[in-house]
Formats: sequence, structure tokens, C-alpha cells
Amino acid sequence: MGAPMAARLLQAGYRVTVWNRSAAKTAALVAAGARPSATPAEAVGAADLIITMLEAGPVVAEVIAAATAAIKPGALVIDMSSTRQDEALALHTTLAAHGIACLDAPVSGGVLGAQAGSLAIMVGGAVADFERALTVLQVLGRPTLVGGPGSGQVAKLCNQLIVGATLNVIAEALLLAQAAGADPVAVRQALRGGFAESRLLEVHGQRMLDRDFRAGGQVRSQAKDMDNILVAAANAGISLPLAALVQAGYRALPATLAGADQSAILLGLERANPGLRLGQRDDQLS
Repeated sequence: MGAPMAARLLQAGYRVTVWNRSAAKTAALVAAGARPSATPAEAVGAADLIITMLEAGPVVAEVIAAATAAIKPGALVIDMSSTRQDEALALHTTLAAHGIACLDAPVSGGVLGAQAGSLAIMVGGAVADFERALTVLQVLGRPTLVGGPGSGQVAKLCNQLIVGATLNVIAEALLLAQAAGADPVAVRQALRGGFAESRLLEVHGQRMLDRDFRAGGQVRSQAKDMDNILVAAANAGISLPLAALVQAGYRALPATLAGADQSAILLGLERANPGLRLGQRDDQLS
């Protein structure tokens, strides 16, 4: 996700310095005009605006800790990773103690959305900081300020709850269609345009029919997000029984599927229904 986002900023004329834990992953960006850096501290030293796009909250905290001393007061950090709300709040607090502003701004839309600059960007933080970052964020997609610090991560968790639950329902609907004697390809087509229509039915419903589980949004990421949703629910004092079922489904998938697309939840459903399999194609996992 970070690579196509950085590429769009370069294309828009911004001066971009890049750092990655795997240096080889920055090669294409450097060839496109980005300035390479050997450490997080080197990457942020001259920056007015710093964007992080990392695997999870603990990694964000580790990288920011390595960079904080080099970030100039008054700079703005935008964490676009998907983390827990409490991790986002801790990041805001840590940076504020050093005179550094922060926004939590996770995204939805996948690699294709990052490439097209059409990401949904959910932003938590101060209004003044959001307005300061708005022009840059608009290069990447459609930013919306959803509340104060930590609210961006809450919005992303709401997004992932809808995504995770809907993927399970699509898998069940298509497998039901086949088991009950209908053509699942035709059933999906019949549902298009009705109240059941969604981007998920369009894209991931077709993935399931094609048995194309090559990585987009990964099983491991969806499982992490479902964990974070239940943490947020516990912190808010509410029960989310459907979220717990979805989490259990993703956590029950074998480790060999951790890097598969999140639509591989279909494979877990098929394991729970021995003898049933959607379509006749071979599984595509890599």
C-alpha cells in the first residue's frame, strides 16, 4: 500500500523521502525520483509532513520511537496504518509531548485504490491539523475527518467489521445457491443491482466463483482487524456477537492461508461442509 501511495505523491510533484525495513522495496520509488534513507531518523529529519504505512500498531510505535528525536517541532505525523484505537491515542500523546502534531488516518480501498488515488481515508485528530494535511491527503483519495484523536482507527474498524461480516455472508450465499441446486454464477448476477449489491459482491463474489485467492487484502490482516474490533468493543463496554463469529472464522483458517486474500473465508466454510465446493476451478493461492 505504501509504495503506490508514495508514487502518487511523487507524480503530484511533492518531494518524497522513503524508508522501508526492507530497503529493496524502495528501489522503484527511488528510480521514480524519491530520496532514499537508511534509517527512520534520516527519513524524517527535514520533513514537514511524515506519513507512516506499516503492518500494525507495535511496528508503528517502534518506528516512531526510532524517529522521534529527529522530527522537528511543528511537524505533522500522519499514521495511515490500521491499528487499535488505544494505540492511536498513545501515538498522539507521545508525539504531543515532543511538540509534534499527529493524525490517525487509516484507509480502505486496497492496492488498486492506492494506485488510483481513490482511497477512503478516515481521519482522527484536530481540525487544524486535518486542514493542514488536506491537500496532500486528497492526492491519495477522499479524506474525511471523523472525530478527534483515535477516531480514524474507530472508523476503519467499522469498515473492517462490515467487510469481514459481508465476505462471510457472500460465501454462505454462494455456497447455499450451489448446494440447493441453483447456478451460483447466475445467482450472483441476479443479485447485482438489488439491495444485496455491493462492491464486495462485485469483486470478492467473483473472486470466490473464480477461486482466485491470490493476495489482495490478506487473511492475516482481516484477522488482526477483527481482533482489534473486539478490543475496541470491550473498551467501549458493548457486545458484538457477530464480530466474534467473524473473528473465530478467520482465526480458524490454517496458517497456510494467512497470506491469501480475505475472500479465502470461503475455504473455511467449505471445510465446515464436507463434500461441498463452490465451482470446479482449481484454487489460485499465489
